[in-house]
Amino acid sequence: MDHRQDIINQAKAAKKASLRLRQLSTPSKNQALLSIAEALDQKRTAIIEANQKDLARAGRLTESLQHRLRLDNQGIDALVAGVRAVASLPDPVGEIGKMSRRPNGLRIATMRIPIGVICCIYESRPNVTVDIAALALKSSNACIVRGGKEAGGTNTVLVDIIKEAVSAHGIPKEFVQHIEPIDHNAISTLAGLSDYIDVMIPRGGEDLIDVVTKHATMPVLRHRKGVTHIYVDRDADLDKAGKIIVNAKTSNPSVCNSLEKVLIDSAIATRAVPHIVTVLQAAGVEVRGCEETRRYAPVVPATPEDWSREYLDYIIALKIVDGIDAAMEHIARFGTGLADGIVTEHYGRAWQFLTGVDSAATYVNASTRFTDGGEFGLGAEIGISTSKIHGMGPMGLEALTTTKYIVFGDGQIRE
Repeated sequence: MDHRQDIINQAKAAKKASLRLRQLSTPSKNQALLSIAEALDQKRTAIIEANQKDLARAGRLTESLQHRLRLDNQGIDALVAGVRAVASLPDPVGEIGKMSRRPNGLRIATMRIPIGVICCIYESRPNVTVDIAALALKSSNACIVRGGKEAGGTNTVLVDIIKEAVSAHGIPKEFVQHIEPIDHNAISTLAGLSDYIDVMIPRGGEDLIDVVTKHATMPVLRHRKGVTHIYVDRDADLDKAGKIIVNAKTSNPSVCNSLEKVLIDSAIATRAVPHIVTVLQAAGVEVRGCEETRRYAPVVPATPEDWSREYLDYIIALKIVDGIDAAMEHIARFGTGLADGIVTEHYGRAWQFLTGVDSAATYVNASTRFTDGGEFGLGAEIGISTSKIHGMGPMGLEALTTTKYIVFGDGQIRE
């Protein structure tokens, strides 16, 4: 069934609401956010019941996919804390940049303003719905959310709770629009509505991003899949490397910032490969490796497809490379620009990696799992941008605003 007109009407409603949101005071937005947090806390039974139905409809899923879809009491606690954290953050809207005075007396400055209407398309994780709505509200944006069909029931309940909570504060409930995942043409329809939508943010697989990019008539901020790497340098502390790699892979393998590939300098392969394979296998990870890796440890043979795969599971691939230049070449070829790191005690190679690897978050001696708005002190994130325009990395409040010029005069005219 074609729901095109319904989608257009929702986009129009979001655009209209966005004009009202631009004039909201910071206290009003913060009070509404605290009401959302309280409502989520009070209505957790309804949320969990809807989520259980979604899980049952989804059928048999891998453990990692179940983790992405499940929203239990612990998950709701995190949602509530996240919304409250957003309420406590400084409001970027209205912030005035440095003002200059021109020779003719004009005073010119920049002012930070909301983008307008943000449309985010994503899969599985219903917690994303709340993150988007909270960040959009605090940054005075309207938002259109379209999650996957597997989380449709949960997302409907969450959006209904948010709408009811904000309406008590005079905020138009139309600021958040939930597009039901029942029309396969919805994504291409949304991507063509540049009259009402100011930016599209697709979060998910390459196919989703390609469809949005192909049809979009407005800017697209891409949140690509996470084919993440850690390079173990010849001057790495192997105990440190083992702990970082295990954490990056196993603390939550179902998310985009979990580690998928380990590159090991051939100069230390005889020591590094057995150690890293041992700690990974002890943590329950299936280790795949290149032919050279298999000389030093019993692992599953890696195929050419393994280097570009995002597993989102307890699987990892190891490859031996001839130094840091080869590691960076491999990352440039197979990485997705989301998060990559190096483990080394060598200052020069650490900086060579930081400046040479083109990723949204680049690490020295730390887990890639920190690539997250909350961990970066942003409160939450609407996505992790791997686009080059408008900034890369977790997108918090400031990333959901732009700047315009404001000009003060006293009757000046251009001669």
